[in-house]
Amino acid sequence: MDFTDINRRGVVLLGCGKMGSAMLAGWLEGGLAPASVTVIDPAPSDWLRSTGVVLNADPPAAPAVTLIAVKPQMMGEALPALRGLSDTLFVTVAAGTPIAAYEAALGEIRLVRAMPNTPAAVGRGITAIVGNGAATAADLDLAEGFLGAVGEVVRLDAEAQVDAVTGVSGSGPAYVFHMIETMAAAGEAEGLSRELALRLARATVAGAGALAMTGEDPARLRENVTSPNGTTQAGLEVLMAELPDLMARTVAAAARRSRELAG
Repeated sequence: MDFTDINRRGVVLLGCGKMGSAMLAGWLEGGLAPASVTVIDPAPSDWLRSTGVVLNADPPAAPAVTLIAVKPQMMGEALPALRGLSDTLFVTVAAGTPIAAYEAALGEIRLVRAMPNTPAAVGRGITAIVGNGAATAADLDLAEGFLGAVGEVVRLDAEAQVDAVTGVSGSGPAYVFHMIETMAAAGEAEGLSRELALRLARATVAGAGALAMTGEDPARLRENVTSPNGTTQAGLEVLMAELPDLMARTVAAAARRSRELAG
C-alpha cells in the first residue's frame, strides 16, 4: 500500500491493545511513518513506546484514517476525543458496536465497520468490512488496504451480516484452539505424553489449515484423507454424527450474542 498521502495527513489510533498493536505493527512494516501516527491510549505498552509514534497528544485536525480499537465498554468514554476531527475516514474494529452508535456520537461521518480476528497478530487474520451510507468506494478501498496489512479482507453486503461473521471468523479461532486442546487430551488418553500429543495436535491443525488455504474444496480434501473402511473413516463416523449440529449451534450462539451486544 502507498502511504505517501497518509503519511502527509496522519493517522489516529484510538486504543492500542492486542488488535490495535497488531495493525499498527503491520502498517509500520509496510512503510507508514511512525511520526505520522497519533495513538490515544491511557496505558501504552513498552512496545508501543518504542515505535516512535506520537502518544496521547492532540491529533491532527483532518487525519486520513482514524482507527477505533477500544473495547465496547470503553466506547462512551473514548469517542468524545474524536469529535473535533474532520474529513477523516473512521474505521472501527470494536466488536458489538453498530454503525448507528458511532453516528449518534460523532454526527455525520464516513465510517467503515470491520470485524477482524486474532490471527491478525501474526499477519494471518481475516477481516470483514462494511461501510455506512456516507462511505464511498474510495473509502472502502482505503480501509481494505489498511486492514490488509494483517491478513485477508472481505466485503459484506450489509451490516446485518457482521453478526454471522462474528460467529464464524471473529470467534472461530477460539473454537479451533479448543479443538487442539481436545485432540491433545484424546491423544494423551490413548497413551501419548502430553507434550507429544499437543505437538501433534498443533501441527495437524496448522498443516490442515494450510492445505485448506490452497482453495480446494474442503469436502474433497476430507475425502482424499479418508480410505474406505480405514482409520479416518472410523473416526469421522463418530465426528460427523455430531459436529455439524454442534457447530451450527456454536456459531448461532455467538451470532446471537453479537446481536445482543449491539442492542
